[in-house]
Amino acid sequence: MKKIVLAITIFISINSFSQNDAQNQLGAWYMYGGSHKISDNWSIKSLAHFRFFEVTDDLQQLLIRAAGNYTINKTLNVSLGYAYLNTDGTYNISGGEANEHRIYEDLNIKHKLSKLNLAHRFRLEHRFFETDTDHWVRYQLGLSYPITNNWSAFFFDEVFLNFQGDTFAQNWIGGGLTYKLSSLIKLKAGYMNIQQNSTDFDRIQLGIILSTNHQKKN
Repeated sequence: MKKIVLAITIFISINSFSQNDAQNQLGAWYMYGGSHKISDNWSIKSLAHFRFFEVTDDLQQLLIRAAGNYTINKTLNVSLGYAYLNTDGTYNISGGEANEHRIYEDLNIKHKLSKLNLAHRFRLEHRFFETDTDHWVRYQLGLSYPITNNWSAFFFDEVFLNFQGDTFAQNWIGGGLTYKLSSLIKLKAGYMNIQQNSTDFDRIQLGIILSTNHQKKN
């Protein structure tokens, strides 16, 4: 275990000293995701991301989401939500901040192939800037496979398509592990690659997932 920790520390140190632009930096996303059930069909989704250009330095983006989710059946559910983003697109300099507001609609489809869990998310997202409005559609394929009662592996790929300008906007691909700490809390660790505007960004993902049930007991 000590050798693994030492190897990770050396790797991060090498990246910090030898790379001098945003594309070559190993960044990190620190994430919270919540699902709060309030009835048999309705739940509230919550999310917060702190996205850094480097593992522990230079905050690139703050993202906060909240949504109402309606479960149609075990396979199908829909969401309507709002997101706020505060972004500094410059690396290693003070380039000013940009605020963005989003409204989004999700269609989620879940099913299983033996032990493999599959999740398809279709999202329409409407982006409101100070002087402009943009729209895009996102499709995410998520896979999850249980390793033990507590551990599971996950993989995802998400494509972003614009309604205006160039059709292709971004692609996110990644994977990792989740650990079920309790019936309420899961921990998540993984890696993702972002393709955007002919550039690539590598990001570590570290997160906590909270699931609560607020249904009234009879």
